[in-house]
Amino acid sequence: MDQGSSFDALVSRLVAGEVRFVVIGVWGVNLHAASGGLTFRTYDRDLFLPPDPRNLLAAWRACEELGFDLTSGGETLDIPRDEWLASRIVQRRALTRAEGPGGLLVDLTLVMGGFEFDSVWRERREFVVSGVRVPVARLMHIVTSKALAGRPKDHLFLATHAEALRELLPKDEPPLAG
Repeated sequence: MDQGSSFDALVSRLVAGEVRFVVIGVWGVNLHAASGGLTFRTYDRDLFLPPDPRNLLAAWRACEELGFDLTSGGETLDIPRDEWLASRIVQRRALTRAEGPGGLLVDLTLVMGGFEFDSVWRERREFVVSGVRVPVARLMHIVTSKALAGRPKDHLFLATHAEALRELLPKDEPPLAG
């Protein structure tokens, strides 16, 4: 199974299991850009989840059912993977990384710089991917979060693709700096 079909299967399983998440990061940008024929290179996919232990546990179970390996802090996620463990991960706002078939990397994050989950969820867009309605953060939320993250790789992405991103942003959005 290739990375694209592995990711589609995971998203389908999450949606079917009523797991709340929004796609963020460069893959989220790619979903916004698809209609313009643009794609941006990324090595992982990022899903933003609410700080809800039951929701996180449901996401872990969906990953496990599809054969993804789960880690947090570079270590295999402890077993039993139960609500107690999910509560500890949520308290620390720790990242869970899921590695799936074909080397697909999916980050289950509880943090999106500058935003709380509920506000991003309320303003999400949905794209149909492989017949599944996929919740995606608004492009401006993704771009703003990348700018606020302060990581060199995010600043490089924004600087390199500033013109393309300006073209993708709805005309009623404030202009990007730069």
